[in-house]
Amino acid sequence: MTASQKKPEDTPGDANTGSAAMGADSAAAAHPAKTIRLGEKLMTLGLISSDQLQVVLTEQKNTKKLIGSIMVEMGFITESALGEVLAESSGTQKFDPKSTMLDSAMVRHIPKEVATRFKVIAVSYENEVLKLAMADVYNVLAIDQVRRHMPRNTKIVPIYCTDSEIFELIDQYYDYEISVDGILREIETGIRDNAKLDGRQEGYVNPTVRLVNALLVDAIKQSASDIHFEPEGAFLRLRYRIDGQMVQVRSFHRDYWSAMVVRIKIMSGMNIAETRNPQDGRISYNVLGRDVDFRVATQPTIHGENIVMRLLDKTKSLVPLENLGFSEHNVNVLKLLLKRPEGIIIVTGPTGSGKTTTLYSILSYINGIDTNIMTIEDPVEYQLPLIRQSNVREGTGLDFLNGIKSLMRQDPDIIFVGEVRDEDTALMAVRAALTGHQVYTTLHTNDALGAIPRLGDIGVPAHLLAGSLIGCLAQRLARKLCPHCKKPHAATEE
Repeated sequence: MTASQKKPEDTPGDANTGSAAMGADSAAAAHPAKTIRLGEKLMTLGLISSDQLQVVLTEQKNTKKLIGSIMVEMGFITESALGEVLAESSGTQKFDPKSTMLDSAMVRHIPKEVATRFKVIAVSYENEVLKLAMADVYNVLAIDQVRRHMPRNTKIVPIYCTDSEIFELIDQYYDYEISVDGILREIETGIRDNAKLDGRQEGYVNPTVRLVNALLVDAIKQSASDIHFEPEGAFLRLRYRIDGQMVQVRSFHRDYWSAMVVRIKIMSGMNIAETRNPQDGRISYNVLGRDVDFRVATQPTIHGENIVMRLLDKTKSLVPLENLGFSEHNVNVLKLLLKRPEGIIIVTGPTGSGKTTTLYSILSYINGIDTNIMTIEDPVEYQLPLIRQSNVREGTGLDFLNGIKSLMRQDPDIIFVGEVRDEDTALMAVRAALTGHQVYTTLHTNDALGAIPRLGDIGVPAHLLAGSLIGCLAQRLARKLCPHCKKPHAATEE
């Protein structure tokens, strides 16, 4: 049964929740008894009192407005608190626009008139599934109208969002220039091209904010792993690292850079007044329908602050062992090593070759309710369920050496050490492996065999290594060929 065929009684959860959302006037009129259930739920949660509910019900009889909107207007409850209750009752998730970046091209698939009339906005479209933020998740008519503007076979998943938040998003994504070139033109001229703004200034989103957002969305669309903002003499160079290669995207005049630096620092929680020392920060956003973290690092240079942002896209980076690109033989050998009850497994390779990604895939493969996995990393890149993850903090007591010592007292089955850098850390990791733990770590060597002399060079005695080392894996990051134009080719001797 499609959404358009559903009757109100077929919808999941409490039908009242939909009628209380700000948009389903007909539902409220049709089910006056069910609107009381929202009030009773809010009373049970202690958000409103019984006398406040009576005032609201009396007002509803006079005005025929929705019970939820009356409560918000009277100041009995905030719109966000109402949204949480409605989302929970209807079994849908609550959409948070403040921590989300949308793709303007995808948003504009739905005409502005439809979005405004039915209070909806497209959040993400992936694998023929459209996530649609709605003020009334039970408004079947709205879902039908949206379906007309989407490809056939599109499945629409409603998620709850408040009225005011949807109108702000409509204002931002339909009325403002979202393209990078348009934003730059707006900054240069101080003029907004779109004449539909009615001269209103309230809610106006600063063009620098939109410019940074547009660049981050663009980088994710292009599957970049890093974004490099590189100031030079008279201009700012923007480069992405895509499939391991640096690609120049565009250049900006350096006049834009000062405002962009401040915006990026605010987003990542850095000190905007500090420009002479390196800083680290982190941004968490929902972009294109999925959670993405940006690890941000600044570096003072002679032309200004250089900023590099590492994109940590959990949905793309946490891949099953079989999908990493290893041969079937190597995957089977690796799975055999993982069955060993204790010992140390080392993944080696140059910087940026995907060592951490491989280890996260291994941890995801062996993760389970019957296993205690603990990690010490610098820093934690992807947060995994059931795994206790700790950050190394230089200058405090928690470095790799002390981190391993403290993890040993936490009754772990498996320990993941982000990197072996010195003799003390290496010896502690080997001792952990000798005392009945599985230890996973990374090392910088050119090949798998090179890990043995490297550990010997660091200071690990051969007899300890012989008893603890159960496997070394060396890897490189290889570029994927285009699936459309790749052709088989016999390699020459050279």
